Amino acid sequence: MDHCAALFFCLCLVTSQSGTAEAFRESLRWMKKMEVVPKRRTLTSFAWLIHGLEGRLLNASFKGYNLTLQTSTIQTLAFKLGCDFAGLSLNSTALEPVPQDRAPHAMQFPAELTRESCRDRPTELRLICIYFFTAYFFKNDINSSLLNNYILGAQLGHGHVNNLRELVNISFWHNQSLEGYSVTCVFWKEGASTRHWGVWSPEGCRTEQPSHSQVLCRCNHLSYFAVLMQISPAPLPAELLAPLKYISLVGCSVSIAASLLTILLHFHARKQSDSITHIHMNLHASVLLLNVTFLLSSTLAMPSVPGSACKALAAILHYALLSCLTWMAIEGFNLYLLLGRVYNIYIRRYVLKLCAVGWGVPAFLVLLLLAVKSSVYGHRAIPLSDSQGNGTGFQNVSICWVQSPEVHSVLVMGYGGLTSLFNLVVLAWALRALHRLKAREKAPGTRACRDTVTVLGLTVLLGTTWALAFFSFGVFLLPQLFLFTIFNSLYGFFLFLWFCSQRCRSEAEVKAELEAFSSTQTTQ
Repeated sequence: MDHCAALFFCLCLVTSQSGTAEAFRESLRWMKKMEVVPKRRTLTSFAWLIHGLEGRLLNASFKGYNLTLQTSTIQTLAFKLGCDFAGLSLNSTALEPVPQDRAPHAMQFPAELTRESCRDRPTELRLICIYFFTAYFFKNDINSSLLNNYILGAQLGHGHVNNLRELVNISFWHNQSLEGYSVTCVFWKEGASTRHWGVWSPEGCRTEQPSHSQVLCRCNHLSYFAVLMQISPAPLPAELLAPLKYISLVGCSVSIAASLLTILLHFHARKQSDSITHIHMNLHASVLLLNVTFLLSSTLAMPSVPGSACKALAAILHYALLSCLTWMAIEGFNLYLLLGRVYNIYIRRYVLKLCAVGWGVPAFLVLLLLAVKSSVYGHRAIPLSDSQGNGTGFQNVSICWVQSPEVHSVLVMGYGGLTSLFNLVVLAWALRALHRLKAREKAPGTRACRDTVTVLGLTVLLGTTWALAFFSFGVFLLPQLFLFTIFNSLYGFFLFLWFCSQRCRSEAEVKAELEAFSSTQTTQ
């Protein structure tokens, strides 16, 4: 009887070992199969291959605490975790090298990782890590390259891990300095594209650069992570961030209050309004929308905020900017009509047509972008350099803005450039016309002050200070940053001053006409 029990035990042991070995071989065969996939594959094929590998690793049985498998371009790790999990640090230097693994990388998982799963079903958990040293399976329409072509992925069981308070740290190193590049931590967002089986998205991730050659990604979820690289201008000094943010906050807040007050004063004195005043009020409304959305853009770019909210705000911010630029151009066009066509300037439903252009054209452009490719909006990383101690660190701050460099070049810089050029031409022509009028009237020197106010008012009204955006290079960069931030954050306030000066001037003219009329009546 004892011999039978021993024989049965040995049979079970052999069967178990053969099953474990078969699980190893099946996962390894699948990894090798992925390396020799045909060049022409459908979108679902890539997802099917990767999900197939994930399922085999999650269901594989193995002895001990962990399992490691690798081929020339793929490396996989599987770990058995319990509810007493205290965290895990993985470093490529402690793993067997892979032929395509040219630079080190690391992942650090917090203790919070298993808490949610253990609260629902306190059983043994499986953490798998899949490292791809090729970007072949993650093709996307991006004008960027992946750092080292590394994609580091992690998954806990068959569920999703999101909204971690203790962030997952993923480190990438490069064998050369990354100065001169804009780097952004991203994850693979499956199902977010119709042309590919996913897109790279920065949602829920924060990008830091502790050194010239290291990128640290701090993310609140598990997925496949990578670092996008783009050649960019030198990063801005991090010590300038605080004063620029303070100037923007104060300036935009003052402009918001000034625009609201101007609109309220307009409604209070509506009986005196004409087409010019209506145009001014529409410009104030666009500036008000622009300032409000701009102040919210950095708040909604936080990792804890859903990516859809940031994308929506980025689209609204872009719309507000385009509307503001369009109404500036309309102000220039209206000024040309006033000074160039003194007679016969009546246009049927003039203000209504201008509103269709000022609000409708930007809306059409933004909606077209959202319909064609909604991924143009989202988190936009701004690289900063932070000089501390003996070295220089790098980090990114994010705002909700246009992500696509092409869209930014055409529908931000290009649109703004055309508007600024048109208004500068109109301003030069208007100043020439005013100079001719002054020479003809030979007015006394007391008019010089009024002319100065008129010139400054027209400069503000036409938004010519926005042309400072095109001087962000070389020695002009730092002065341009502060001048652009000061003038354009206070743009609504300057418009309010112009509105007040025009209102005071009109009241003074009405008063002078009344006095002239009364003196005429007295003489009679």
